[in-house]
Amino acid sequence: MGLKQIDHGSEDYNKMIVLRKQILRQPLGLSFTEEELSKEKNEILIAAFDEDLILGCCVLSAIDKEKIRLRQMAVLDTLQGKGIGASIMTFAENIAIDKGFRYMIMHARNTAIGFYEKFGYRPKGDEFFEVNLPHRVMEKELE
Repeated sequence: MGLKQIDHGSEDYNKMIVLRKQILRQPLGLSFTEEELSKEKNEILIAAFDEDLILGCCVLSAIDKEKIRLRQMAVLDTLQGKGIGASIMTFAENIAIDKGFRYMIMHARNTAIGFYEKFGYRPKGDEFFEVNLPHRVMEKELE
């Protein structure tokens, strides 16, 4: 497995969109708009590959000079629980640190809170609904 930053609009990015749609959107009856995807041009796009097969991905979006948000974390259904998400998290945190960010936050689906807590993220604030699912903001100070 290899982890890398990918370019918006590339063939790898198109694979990322397919994976995110399959794992995060289709089960909820949702898809992406062109406007949503065009906003990702300036974001950090991360993916895990086994040769040409995308295994997992995430997007990092800067909020301000100190805080970055992890979004759209997805791993192939058949590979969840095999360490791919953990590798993506470590890679994403290292990129954020290298770029000078001190905090990483996310809007975590309630079903994923336990996963993020393993990496030191803590829930903040009250539960809220996003894409019709309960979420919590989670945050961690990066080392």
